[in-house]
Amino acid sequence: MAMRITFDLAESDLKHFRTIMRESRSAAKQLEPAEILSAAETLLAEVRNTQVPEFIANRLENLQIMIDMIRDDEWKLPASEMSRVLNALAYFTEPEDLIPDHIPGLGFLDDAIMVELVVRELRHEIEAYQDFCAYRDREESRRKASGLLDDVTREEWLRKRRRELHERMIRRRRRDRAGRRGGRRRSKSPFSLF
Repeated sequence: MAMRITFDLAESDLKHFRTIMRESRSAAKQLEPAEILSAAETLLAEVRNTQVPEFIANRLENLQIMIDMIRDDEWKLPASEMSRVLNALAYFTEPEDLIPDHIPGLGFLDDAIMVELVVRELRHEIEAYQDFCAYRDREESRRKASGLLDDVTREEWLRKRRRELHERMIRRRRRDRAGRRGGRRRSKSPFSLF
């Protein structure tokens, strides 16, 4: 029998997590991108090899999308955007968690909360990357099935879509920032994790 437990984090609770995230980002400035990615991959491996609640495992799997965004040579994430993703992953380089990972059932809860915050922060980047991957898969299949032998190289057909998606994610993020600065904040619902 499954049981659903929901809790909301108030703005003051979120402020605490954001402070920890800022501190982690500051500490991670001295790290190489490979170290940050390795820490996130290590956390994912631990979660995959540990029995954790499904709601935590599902959220932590979002780390894989962010890692893939950086490692995917065809996505060619611009340096400023790559920096945003690496900064978001910085928390996972910290050896000391709010809740130690070895505590059964709850050890990765703080990590799941941080991932949820990061996913919300990077939603435009994640959506654009997922759209790129879906396009790449569809176009690859279409070209293979049709035996399409045209003068357009793989890089050429990917470049156009990649450029459109990069521009879209930047435009959407700017729109969101302008809305916050202009006082047109969207109504905030409580931060619900489950």
